[in-house]
Parts: sequence; C-alpha cells; structure tokens
Amino acid sequence: DFTYEVSRSLEACEAAVLLVDAAQGIEAQTLANLYLAMGADLHIIPVLNKIDLPSANVEKYAAELAGLVGCDVSDVLLTSAKTGVGVETLLNEIVKQTPPPVGEADKPPRALIFDSVYDTYRGVVTYVRVIDGKLTHRDRIRMMSTNVVHEMLEVGVISPEPVKAGEIGVGEVGYLITGVKDVRQSRVGDTVTSQHHGATEALGGYKHPNPMVYSGLYPIDGDDYPTLRDALERLQLNDAALAYEPETSGALGFGFRCGFLGLLHMEIVRERLEREFNLDLISTAPNVVYRVEMEDGAEHVVTNPSEYPEGKIAEVHEPVVRATLIAPKDYIGTIMDLCQTRRGTLQGMDYLSADRVEMRYTLPLAEIVFDFFDQLKSRTKGYASLDYEPVGEQTADLVKVDVLLHGDPVDAFSAIVHRDSAYGYGVALAQKLKELIPRQQFEVPIQAAIGARVIARETIRAIRKDVLAKCYGGDITRKRKLLEKQKEGKKRMKMVGRVEVPQEAFIAALSTADGPAPKK
Repeated sequence: DFTYEVSRSLEACEAAVLLVDAAQGIEAQTLANLYLAMGADLHIIPVLNKIDLPSANVEKYAAELAGLVGCDVSDVLLTSAKTGVGVETLLNEIVKQTPPPVGEADKPPRALIFDSVYDTYRGVVTYVRVIDGKLTHRDRIRMMSTNVVHEMLEVGVISPEPVKAGEIGVGEVGYLITGVKDVRQSRVGDTVTSQHHGATEALGGYKHPNPMVYSGLYPIDGDDYPTLRDALERLQLNDAALAYEPETSGALGFGFRCGFLGLLHMEIVRERLEREFNLDLISTAPNVVYRVEMEDGAEHVVTNPSEYPEGKIAEVHEPVVRATLIAPKDYIGTIMDLCQTRRGTLQGMDYLSADRVEMRYTLPLAEIVFDFFDQLKSRTKGYASLDYEPVGEQTADLVKVDVLLHGDPVDAFSAIVHRDSAYGYGVALAQKLKELIPRQQFEVPIQAAIGARVIARETIRAIRKDVLAKCYGGDITRKRKLLEKQKEGKKRMKMVGRVEVPQEAFIAALSTADGPAPKK
C-alpha cells in the first residue's frame, strides 16, 4: 500500500541501506522495496541486523543477501541495533559508500517536493530535495505546476530535528514553510523554483496514486456525520492518497465512500478516525474498481455494488495484481492451493536458498482484499509474506448478488462476486442474517438473488402466541377456528409488515463479512 511513499523518498536519496533481520531473512516487502531502489539507480548497502538473537542464522542470510544484491558475502555488514555492535562501522560505511549528489550550483533553483505535512500552528511544512541552485530565506518561490507564488518564511534542514538555515543548496534535503494552510497547494512531485530568474523546465515528479480499494464509512451515531466529514478533511491534509465523497445508504444513513491504496491503508485510516477523533464507525465490505461495458457501447466505472448497471452487459473488467509470496518450501502446496481457489495463475517460482522459495502469481485484486492475507498467514503458521502491485485488468464472469429482506433489497449487503462464488456467498450471508435479525410477528424470508433469480434462502420463523392455551378439551372445530383466525392475521401482517434491521445486526454482519465463499 505504501510503495508510493517509498518511491517518493527514494527520489531524494543517492544510497539505501538494505536492512534484513538475521533471524527471519528476506521478506516479500523487502524484496519489493529493493527493486524500487535498484530502479531508482541507488547504491545499495546490505546490512544484517539482530545478529545478537539466539535464533540468528548469520551465514545463511548473509549469503542470501549477497546473492540478491550481487556482492561478496564479506561486503554484507553485520550489526545489532540493540547492543550497538557494528553500528559505528555502518555509519562510517554510509559516509564512505554514498555517491555525491549530482547538480549544478550556478543554475536557476529547482527543488523536488517529496512530502508535505500539516502543522496546526505553522501551516504546511514542505519537504524538498534541492536538485539545482539554492533556496534562500525570504525568497519568493513559485510552484511550477500551478504557478502560485509564496514567500519563504522559514527554510532549514532536518538534523534530525528541524534546524533553521539561511539557505539550502544542491543535494541538500530540507524543509520550507510559507504559511500556506492547504497541503494541496504544495503538491508532492511539484517543482519549486524562484519567482525571478526561475527555471523553465520542471523536474520529473511522481505519478499520483489512484485508489485501488473502496469502502463506505458510516458513523454509528448519525449526529457524528459532521465530525466524520471534518476528520476526513484533516486526514487528507497529511494523506494525499485518501479520496472520499459523500454517500447515502437507505440502511446505514449518511456517510462517505472512501478510496484507499489498499487494505492496510484502509485499516490505518479507520483506526486513526476512531482513535484520534473518537468516532464509532461501520465500514462496508471493501470493493475494487470495475469497468463494465454494455452491449450498446456504453461504459460504466463501478466502485459500489449499487452502481452496478442493469441490462445487457457485454464484458466486465476487474483489476489484476502481481503478487510475490515468500515462504519456507514446506508450504508450497498450501500456498498453491490457496491461490488457485482465489483464481490465481502461477507466473514463476525461484528458490532464494535451499529452504526458502519465492512464488509469483497474478491474482484478481478482489480476491485479495477480503481475507487472503489472514488465510495465507494461518495456513503457513505466520511464515509467509506477501507483496503485490497492480498490473492492469482482465475480463471476468462477475455478477451482483443482492440480499432481499421480506422482498426488499438491502443495499448495504450487496456484493459483486465471481459467478462460481455467488452461491456460497449468498448462503453464508443468508445464514448469518438469520441469526442476527430478531424474529418478527410474521415470517420473514431472507433471499440472496442474482437479478430476478433467487440463489439462496433462509426463513426467520414468526413469533406465535399460543391461542389454544385457554381451550380445555372440547370440540376440535373450536381449536381449528382459532388457529385459522391466527393464520389469517399473520397473512395480513405479512402483506403490510416491514422489517427493520437493527444497527447491531448491520455492525455484526459487515464487520465479520467473509470474502468470496468456496465454490458450490
């Protein structure tokens, strides 16, 4: 999820320290970030940390690390941050091995914005890497993408706390404060130059990340809606990748449809909203972005099951990711089984060492965003690691499963799933709702349907008074008459009755919503 943040930081560096745990070895995320650093042409300094642990296998993982980076085993530095062993040597090697910055001091100033944060008292603090020239205190600077001009109220370096400086020059990483209150005016990837005698050509910048996963966030207490709106605005100041728009649900009330980079990003945003702003939230099941082509040539982008079009659909396209899984070789069969049930295709497999294997799969993103990571960890006893990146899209046989309570669709429980998984999803959700929704005075059918075709059904039995309690023997026709009268009353009630789903049932159903269930 945070590959974007890593890539931004790499653009501001000349070298990177590849730090690997001497007890666990290389993980999938480490591998992904190493490839990013190599792609940015950074000098890699391999380091094995935690060598003081009893379970550390220094020789094995040093050889693994050397093979990955392409250096001698003797070049891998050994450290223990806990005891301090090798730390001074590492610091000296960083100074010795890091190549000097490339840039020209006498050119017009150009600096790349690689991050910006919001400070309550000082406004936006912009972090920059100076490529050419120098930026001086009280200069008037121009943002090259928007041509907006600001005065630099403060300039300095991070060492490691912010330290004011008169100027920052070629190769330096520093911060600027202009008094601006909106982070969007200091966009990450923009080029900062001087207003007078400034540069004419901007730097490369970054590609803005598009949300990969969408989920609805609704306050449990409807009165918290304004608080949630203000909280999302404040979070977006520090997190440009977060997207949101207002949304109304017949079942859950007013809330927001939020876009995230991935599941981890979604969990962090929700946790921050609950912890920092004291909000109690319901989040709907995460959805990915689908592209639906109709037979008449129209095209729809679907981020919410309620937007799924009716009518004749020609093709549905779903996003696909390339997943890298690293695990001990004993779990190859288990991982293959899991990936195949999630519609994965094996692209390749390499042994990193005699007992550790790297597997590469293409998988639909929709199959990962539910419980794939939890399943992977439980099936491999926590040893496997996962990393994934988007690689495009593919056509798929997808359908929208609606849940009907007493014949009325409930939008909060709708889902877009693969046709093979639709039956299992419908059965599981219907059974869960049967347990959660309280019994009514009349019989309530819970149906899962694809279009007009019902694929699963459960029935909540009616609460029934014992109308024969006052009868002591006597003619059977009297008892039959009372039962028929009760039956007629229940029938009338069923025709006009409405089912109110309690908030607790929504919370329980959505918070424990399973991913695509096993195939029929």
